[in-house]
Amino acid sequence: MLTPGSTLSAPRWRKSSYSSANGGDCVEVADTVAGVVPVRDSKDPEGPALVFPAGSWVVFVNDVKAGHFLA
Repeated sequence: MLTPGSTLSAPRWRKSSYSSANGGDCVEVADTVAGVVPVRDSKDPEGPALVFPAGSWVVFVNDVKAGHFLA
């Protein structure tokens, strides 16, 4: 679990398989941090990251795969 003052530079980041191939809308996730899933913009790797509880991230990813967010 992340603690105050901890850094997200150590996690192994990977680009989401749902990101565009042309380098536009790219999201990176680090699923190697116990208990949480940090998410960041790949175009700004030194910028901020959103951190989600791992269980909530699993629910979100399953809903995306099920097409629940399609307009």
